[in-house]
Amino acid sequence: MKLTLKIAKVLVRLTNGEAIPNSLAKSKLIDDLVSENIIHRKGKHKKSLELVNKSSLQTYLANQLQINDLNNYVLALENESSTRADFVKITADSKKSKERAFKGFLVNSYNSIKAELNNEAIIINPHKGSFVFIYDYESFKVPNGITVVGVENTKNFSQIYEQKYLFKNINPLFISRYPQNQNKDFIKWMNSIPNNYLHFGDFDIAGIGIYLNEYKKHLQGKSSFFIPENIKSVLRKNGNRERFDNQKINFKIENIQEAKIIELIEIIKLEKKGLDQEYYIEIAIQP
Repeated sequence: MKLTLKIAKVLVRLTNGEAIPNSLAKSKLIDDLVSENIIHRKGKHKKSLELVNKSSLQTYLANQLQINDLNNYVLALENESSTRADFVKITADSKKSKERAFKGFLVNSYNSIKAELNNEAIIINPHKGSFVFIYDYESFKVPNGITVVGVENTKNFSQIYEQKYLFKNINPLFISRYPQNQNKDFIKWMNSIPNNYLHFGDFDIAGIGIYLNEYKKHLQGKSSFFIPENIKSVLRKNGNRERFDNQKINFKIENIQEAKIIELIEIIKLEKKGLDQEYYIEIAIQP
């Protein structure tokens, strides 16, 4: 994804505290920042954009686009005489491309899983408090009976032992959504194996948007969204109204094929609440 001069200038204005008409900032990058709750899109008819978290925007640009200084990036793009060396100072490489130090993704498991990497047998069984990073993911294989579970929240990913009770009916291998710039590697790997994908995220509009926009559209029939059986009563009793008020739908409901997702959206709209997936850790560790 490339940050154009037009959108870069919009981001600069947002960081300066301005509210920008949505019509002036239509791009995939802006949509992603909205789904990440870094930018808030408000209004029903004349929609506008406001920055929610300046620090999160800086982190996103550094991790996703290797842009370390937004203002200097804009100046370099505006200056036709800017050299490749100028961009080296503000991006991670001399071609403005997104080269990462590591390809691959993090995995975790509370059961021993026999897998294969570079044609050799390995065991995925990290000690509690540690994870395994799969670098050569192209050669990484797991048994067909394993369900790959994508975990949106880093805390949930790090404390999967406390959430075993949620996944009694499957044999899961957990994948972390972060670092997020590894997502394309994960999608490529998932499409190369026969295993199913289960998304474990927040039970709110933003969480559903992440699933639909980042995973479902790439994995289609082999993906589903994890929804606890008691989600309606839990959402009503423990949900957060502010999460609902601050989030806007960034996907087309009529395009959703999963009946359970549509049902969850209706529950969220009825209760006008959202629920962080961390709730299920807290329940597990209560005395």
